[in-house]
Amino acid sequence: MEARRNQEKERQSQIFNVRTRLMGMDVEALNSQVEKQKLREATERRKEAAYGTNQVQYDLVAQLLDKEQAERTRRLAKKVQEYREQKQQLKNRCEFELWDPHQLQNEFPAHLSDIGPHCGPASLQWFSGEDLYRATCLRMQQEQFRYSLERQLQEQQQAKADEKCADMLSDQLRLAMDMRATQLAKLEESCRMAMMSAMANANKAQAAELAERQHCEHQCEQEANLMEIQNQITRDLLTENPQVAQHPMAPHWVLPYCWKGMIPEQQPAIRRVQEAQHSEKEAQRQAEQALDAEWESQAMRSAQAAMELEEQERELCAEFRRGLGSFNQQLAKEQNAQQNYLNSIIYTNQPTAQYHLQFNTSSR
Repeated sequence: MEARRNQEKERQSQIFNVRTRLMGMDVEALNSQVEKQKLREATERRKEAAYGTNQVQYDLVAQLLDKEQAERTRRLAKKVQEYREQKQQLKNRCEFELWDPHQLQNEFPAHLSDIGPHCGPASLQWFSGEDLYRATCLRMQQEQFRYSLERQLQEQQQAKADEKCADMLSDQLRLAMDMRATQLAKLEESCRMAMMSAMANANKAQAAELAERQHCEHQCEQEANLMEIQNQITRDLLTENPQVAQHPMAPHWVLPYCWKGMIPEQQPAIRRVQEAQHSEKEAQRQAEQALDAEWESQAMRSAQAAMELEEQERELCAEFRRGLGSFNQQLAKEQNAQQNYLNSIIYTNQPTAQYHLQFNTSSR
């Protein structure tokens, strides 16, 4: 980000600097940009090649590890299958007698030999102390012992072969990894040397370009200084001519960068105008003060009138309440007189029970 910011500042200085700005196409800048782009692309290609080499090495190591894992899985599955075939046969299970399809057939077998559970002493097939199957048992024991020895020898040979194969694979894997590491180291060294060479060339080119640019800038600066000195000497900037500050298109306008101040004839006119403006401002201020005083007096009169209206309203409300009170008192006296008249004259004879009885009889 800092390098990009510096490049942007350098580009802006080349564009906005009048002394070094070029009108048209800057061939040197374009060539330097092309060289930088080529160097960047070469660096990216070298990085991609190194990354591809690393990927090839990792793929090779992964393939060797997968092959070794597959071989180990195959040997383990083979051993499990052999164990199942030898130790986990169907007839050797504990629950085989429960669902043996030939159980009834084998429960009472035919005469197989002279000694059997179904041949008693009365059958005269065998006698006490007699061993008819001793030779068979010895032969079976010898065969079983020979089979066990052969099996152990095979297992030992297989274990030695597996160990030898694993050692050979590990040696091959280690040798391949060492060779690949050597190749990667050589490739990295070559890439580093190429990058250092390219960086040195780029630094030399940048140094030469910077020296040439500084020389050109120094030369342009010297020429600009000489030109500025000559312009300062030959033009009217350092003179006291007041006409230099007048605009060529509008004489009443002033050029700020050429104005040297007012002439003695202009100062009294400016002061008279200032005094007129001050008098006008004072008159305007007095008029505003008079208007403010008028508004304040008007506001005070309005407030006093409002207070008088409120006083009149309060008096009218009090008078109304007094009249309403006297009217209510008169009305109460009349109602009391009416009630006394009804109670003392109209309602003197109270009806008795006989009156109600006669009234009900007559109505029926």
